[in-house]
Amino acid sequence: MSAAAAVTAPVGTRARVALRRIGAHRVLATLFIVPLAFLVVMPIYRLQSEAFSNSGEAYRTEFARDRMLETIWSTVGLALGSLAIAMVLGTLLAWSATRLPPRLRFLRILPILPIVLPFVASVLGWTFLLSPRPGYLNSLLRQLPWWDHLTEGPVNVYSLPWIIIITGLSLTAFVYLFLSAGFQNINSELIESAHVNGSGGLGVFFRVILPMIRPSMLYGGAVALLIGLGQFTAPLLLGRQSDVRVLTTEIYYALYNRSPQDPAAAAAIASPLLIFGLAVVLGQKYLLGDTSRFVTHGGKGFKPVRRSSRTAVAFICTYALFATVLPLVALAIVALSPFWTRNVMVDKFTLENFQELFATPAMTGAITNSIVISLAAVAICLPIGFIASSILLRAKGMRTTRGILDLIIALPLGVPAVVLGVGFLLTYTQEPFFLYGSKWVILVVYVTIMLPFTTRMHMSGMTALGDAYIEASRVSGAGIVRTNLRIVLPLLRSSVGGAAALMFVLLTHEFTASLLVRAPDTQVMGTILYDTYTNGNYPVVAAIAIVMTGVTFAGAAVALSIGGADVFEDL
Repeated sequence: MSAAAAVTAPVGTRARVALRRIGAHRVLATLFIVPLAFLVVMPIYRLQSEAFSNSGEAYRTEFARDRMLETIWSTVGLALGSLAIAMVLGTLLAWSATRLPPRLRFLRILPILPIVLPFVASVLGWTFLLSPRPGYLNSLLRQLPWWDHLTEGPVNVYSLPWIIIITGLSLTAFVYLFLSAGFQNINSELIESAHVNGSGGLGVFFRVILPMIRPSMLYGGAVALLIGLGQFTAPLLLGRQSDVRVLTTEIYYALYNRSPQDPAAAAAIASPLLIFGLAVVLGQKYLLGDTSRFVTHGGKGFKPVRRSSRTAVAFICTYALFATVLPLVALAIVALSPFWTRNVMVDKFTLENFQELFATPAMTGAITNSIVISLAAVAICLPIGFIASSILLRAKGMRTTRGILDLIIALPLGVPAVVLGVGFLLTYTQEPFFLYGSKWVILVVYVTIMLPFTTRMHMSGMTALGDAYIEASRVSGAGIVRTNLRIVLPLLRSSVGGAAALMFVLLTHEFTASLLVRAPDTQVMGTILYDTYTNGNYPVVAAIAIVMTGVTFAGAAVALSIGGADVFEDL
């Protein structure tokens, strides 16, 4: 054999081995992706199939209703109004967080607390504060000379403007999360250069700072817009009092307020939200384009902005007061009172509502279901997120496979929870997987909803870890499984622990999808709270909300202790 042939043979053999390895990896990746695709795509497919059944009659019927145009405008107004509030407050809060004195840096966590506080609890807290007649804040406002002649009001929390305001206060926390990292990374030398060239404070803010954080603003704004469009909790709890309707509540009413149920109508009404959600995701990617254009620092010369301001401290504390403290105080007062009245009677405070809560099997069962199902979903999601993030980051030779997986993982973020809830209901109330009425359907729903979160949080940890340890392990002869078990997972322990605790927080106060797929004998905390609320037992409702908040705050404390202060940024 010639020297050339001797060299060529091993090279060809190595190439064939490499191709076989890539082919095996692609088969394994496909076997992993197929069930994920079923979890995510099948509910959307069932939704559209139902909407177009009977030649699309549901579309013609629902969108020809007299109130549909008003409902659409209310939906758009809620989304854009809450987005405007969230963008303004989130931007100011993120800027304020960079101006905190060193000893008060811990205040940066305060604007994130509304994410931890269950939104259903926050809405109920504002109900107890601003209900026209018995609301605590309204009672105080009526003591002022301008409104002392009123018997109710002056604020009506059940109106569309206040639904927008409450939603905007909640969405502010999401915008703040996206923008705070961008503000922290702005090089102070750029700002100082702008000042030297004659720009004032406002000029620097609008001409230097805002352009540099545009990617964060676009991403945070897109997320806030999607959540605003799919907002369900506030319109359901508050809008029903004054007949304020949006598309999400119309979807719910089509399923549960009509006899018989009309799933085709619910699917048809959900279609615009589905289409718009996907359009926002695609539009966001187009607007961001090449994110390398927005690098704000590049090396050892980087110095973040660090100018202390008392105004920044006051602004952050004021936001925390209105977004977190006041609703919790109102919930606590009602939970400790024998009944809800505009007068706070401290001498009549009692724990009877909590005793009733823990003495009722249905309520204790709902609390147990929330905790157990959430823990089970987290246990399932963690390995799924690890494998998915490994494929997305390291499967360089499988570009198409990675693209398909990335799309599947991203879909639950672009589809409002109420729309997915209808799809889940249609998917799991018929063969081959009839799960309705069991805890399994809630578990499947929770796993599907958490796919984007578990994957992105794992990817954040893996990206920070880099490839050096993995390459060293492989060079030493370890296989993929051994490398991941012995090297990668131990190094990602804090990241994985923080992700687990954070997913537990999100799941224990999940309300929208749970309400759509639950059965009367299969409840979680959010659904039993809603049933108690509709029955008018407000003190027990407040007690449930307090317990729900305690569980989620405990999960958040664990997340912070394991993953550190930056764990919410990974979310």
